[in-house]
Amino acid sequence: MSTAVLTLIRKPGCHLCDTAREVIDAVVLELASNGSAPAIHVDELSILDDPDLLARYEDEVPVLLLNGRVHNIWRVDPDRLRAAILEA
Repeated sequence: MSTAVLTLIRKPGCHLCDTAREVIDAVVLELASNGSAPAIHVDELSILDDPDLLARYEDEVPVLLLNGRVHNIWRVDPDRLRAAILEA
């Protein structure tokens, strides 16, 4: 079975980042009960801890990567995320 790796790039105090994390958590919880869904691993990175991430995404957080590729910027759509994970 494959693994979907979600990476949320965020910064402290960002309300959009908090909302994105809530959407991610809800989708992951829902898919965890789906036997056909891939394993899902979620990481969080702060742009304040990595100068390269800060330079690249300073005005775009939150950024959600799926398997290392940009999936969403600013807002995470749960239906789109669910579909993308199931296709991973």
